Amino acid sequence: MQKVTRLFDFPYYQLEKNALEKALISKKDDKWISISTQEYIDKANAISRGLLRLGIKPNDKIALISKHNRTEWNIMDIGILQLGAQNVPIYPTISESDYAYVLNHSEAKYCFVSCDEVYEKVKSIQNQVISLKEVFSFDVLTNCKNWEEVLELGKDTSNQDEVEKLKEAVKPDDLATLIYTSGTTGRPKGVMLSHDNLVSNALESFKRIPIEIGNSKALSFLPVCHVYERMLIYLYQYCCTSIYFAPIDQISEYAQEVQPNVMTAVPRLLEKVYDKIIAKGTSLTGIKKKLFFWAVEIGLRYEPYGQNGWWYEQNLALARKLIFSKWKAALGGNLSVMASGSAALQPRLARIFNAAEFGVMEGYGLTETSPVVSVNDMRNGGFRIGTVGKPLDRTEVKIAEDGEICIKGPQVMLGYYKDEAKTAEVIIDGYFHTGDIGEIDADGFLKITDRKKEMFKTSGGKYVAPQLLENRFKQSRFIDQIMVVGEGEKMPAALIQPDFDFVKNWAKIHNIEIGTNKELVHNEQVIARFEEEVTNANENFAKWEKIKQFRLTPDIWSIEGGHLTPTMKLKRKIVKEKYIELYNDIYEH
Repeated sequence: MQKVTRLFDFPYYQLEKNALEKALISKKDDKWISISTQEYIDKANAISRGLLRLGIKPNDKIALISKHNRTEWNIMDIGILQLGAQNVPIYPTISESDYAYVLNHSEAKYCFVSCDEVYEKVKSIQNQVISLKEVFSFDVLTNCKNWEEVLELGKDTSNQDEVEKLKEAVKPDDLATLIYTSGTTGRPKGVMLSHDNLVSNALESFKRIPIEIGNSKALSFLPVCHVYERMLIYLYQYCCTSIYFAPIDQISEYAQEVQPNVMTAVPRLLEKVYDKIIAKGTSLTGIKKKLFFWAVEIGLRYEPYGQNGWWYEQNLALARKLIFSKWKAALGGNLSVMASGSAALQPRLARIFNAAEFGVMEGYGLTETSPVVSVNDMRNGGFRIGTVGKPLDRTEVKIAEDGEICIKGPQVMLGYYKDEAKTAEVIIDGYFHTGDIGEIDADGFLKITDRKKEMFKTSGGKYVAPQLLENRFKQSRFIDQIMVVGEGEKMPAALIQPDFDFVKNWAKIHNIEIGTNKELVHNEQVIARFEEEVTNANENFAKWEKIKQFRLTPDIWSIEGGHLTPTMKLKRKIVKEKYIELYNDIYEH
């Protein structure tokens, strides 16, 4: 049996273990188009041969920029890696100047883009990137070469021997990819991950994710340029799982069609799904509405392993039958595991989604750790709400004196590309210093309490952990996004993006006239209602932590608007800059 030690071994392993008729599946013009494991390998080899004919050598860099996940990306990935060259995935939503920075810093020789929108951005900075020889597109565009030309170049198999020699020469510790962190501050850093970093992470994570080998479907929609989804795609291949690709804005439609068994999620996405479900429940009437919210109440008290006792379990079984089964059906009905990562998950969401049998298992990791450090697992008592699970096998987690989480294991990156100084700052005596604050409980479960860099001191010298406050405040139906501020100031305060749809509905019911979002955020009755929400959310926090003032913002915070990273984390510095007038107004600067 093919042993998996390098990333391009995954499809070959699948071919031997359980070759699939439908290995990778994408939708084109409303039709599902699938390729088998064998076709996947054949096309990857054709890409390798074509790239050789374009002059690609080991350690050359090739950039991939795709708006949505798709089959072509994965074929390119294997085709590039087999040559000992490196794949440099780039977030499609970053600015043109960041495109230019990443392409120049990585010295990318070629760039493959998904569509016209991405191509236009690359074209606008192409003349600034001396190393870049050519751009190819997956979609057929009139003004750009098509990736099929590279497949065509590779049709002639006479140089396959050379591909085989180069494959043989690739060692597990060799560099496989540069992943530029989207960074909430400053220029992106190029994280160097080896084949072994990602392979070991996929194989260790495999032990924690219950997937039926050869008989499962995965829905992939989180950006594959992010290490989290990318590692999972290798893991799915190892599990001989059919991978269906979906755009991130059409998850529920695709899920109903595909009926996946497994997919990944980020907390922001789960928050949105939950809000949508609750909005639907609110619009019900009479007994249906009563039943719906009875089930929600049951769900919010959920504890795994029957810890709430026999009477609760009876009620839960009934709630699942009457209400939660409909929630499951909305995502295809077969979902048994959803790995959640990238940011802290509110415990209430972990409770309700597991009560509804979505199998949401929270994990923890960073780009620099390929990414998984720890993850919950429903089996063998390995699940505890409010934690990110136990560390993976072969992973050592040490808590420093100041509470910082430090990691040692096969998943720790090689370093930052062309930046030995920054590498030396974070990898000390073999331990990667994460910048996160946490603790390990008596049973070995890891709990994240905050970001070291995001914790701040007020002018009174008190520490404030913004994430804890933000997660509590986001439980309000009125609040869509929130950022706690106040570093060096006399008190914590907040910038809040209202849930505009919800607030407008509330205003309608209360005969409050509201026009634009701008009018909404200045409406006195709306502000008074938010005061109530803030007072409620403040309740369980210490006096110095309470949000004393807030301002509502008129825009929807988005990736495109620059408020959020591609994995929907707050870009704190940028959000503060955007609303500096509101900030100054709070603190009377």
